Amino acid sequence: MLQKPGTFEILSEDSDSRARRGRLWTAHGPVETPVFMPVGTQATVKGISPATMEALDVPILLGNTYHLNIRPGLDIIRECGGLHKFMGWQKPILTDSGGFQVFSLPKLRKIRDHGVEFNSHVDGARVFLGPVEAMEIQRVLGSDIAMVFDECPPYPCDRVYACQAVDRTLTWAALCLEQPRAEGQLMFGIVQGGEHSDLRERCARELVGMGFDGYAVGGVSVGEPEHILLKGVVDGVSALPVDRPRYLMGVGKMSQMMAAVAEGVDMFDCVMPTRFARNGTAFTRAGRYPVKAGEYKRDTRPVEEGCTCYTCTTFPRAYVRHLFNVNEVLGVMLLTLHNIHRYMSFMKEAREALENNAFAAFRREYAHLEEVK
Repeated sequence: MLQKPGTFEILSEDSDSRARRGRLWTAHGPVETPVFMPVGTQATVKGISPATMEALDVPILLGNTYHLNIRPGLDIIRECGGLHKFMGWQKPILTDSGGFQVFSLPKLRKIRDHGVEFNSHVDGARVFLGPVEAMEIQRVLGSDIAMVFDECPPYPCDRVYACQAVDRTLTWAALCLEQPRAEGQLMFGIVQGGEHSDLRERCARELVGMGFDGYAVGGVSVGEPEHILLKGVVDGVSALPVDRPRYLMGVGKMSQMMAAVAEGVDMFDCVMPTRFARNGTAFTRAGRYPVKAGEYKRDTRPVEEGCTCYTCTTFPRAYVRHLFNVNEVLGVMLLTLHNIHRYMSFMKEAREALENNAFAAFRREYAHLEEVK
């Protein structure tokens, strides 16, 4: 039975942690959680087609407000019928607000109390993005989940700066809530506060008081050591309601995702599987390794033994390595397909472990997965 967009069902809970198995309903269908969202910044996930992602059971993608507003621009996407039709993807889409670019493009922007002035990374043209503009762009894009416009502070970050970023994030979040949305569009608030526990708790509590459809933990995976990252997750989640989905932004290491799932996080995104594929690195159940390395020149095994993806059931490592060696784009495509398949299989196994109350053993199995074979 179809549910109203924004309905979040908790289907099972782990007996030894805060982990849970859930289902978030959106205007384009349900999303089973925990879930990993491949990143499609420019209305495409690099190196893989929507049809292939459909075949891999990718449930939801991520797009970017800042980049899509600059290229191709809202008018073109509007004329094409919205982001789903523009990119040929009919499952759910989450759009980041552009707040991360406040962090990632420090030399091209100036932060004001009412928003951020950017010099376009494409042609240097002046671009202004604030809560009103970010929500209007996301309304036109027609994403299923729109993120509030926030300020993502850098690491390290002193307390004064972190306080200012939290104040702006809360002010902008309230303004985002006042803006019109696309039909059925959900909106998530974003918890900021740097490495300061009390600021993260304050930000979370005030966002919860505003009443969002879900909540994200932002400002992590920005260069801090792992123990600070995980502390930020715990601090950010502690004051969030259990009946709303929780999204950890920009984290894609499997061990880190499972540590966050144990704290009650439901959603993740990261460029890792696609970016590593472009660099010739394969993810496997035993860890990741550089398939483009010379030692695999005559290797007749698949990229990952036992894997059922198209790449692994069709080609030997030697072929994939050869494609990288001669700069053929097919190598990137085949390795991207495999890595996305590995991530989708990983999250499916995590959901099954939660359903069977076997999450602790599953988490131990993947505790050091990112180590090179």
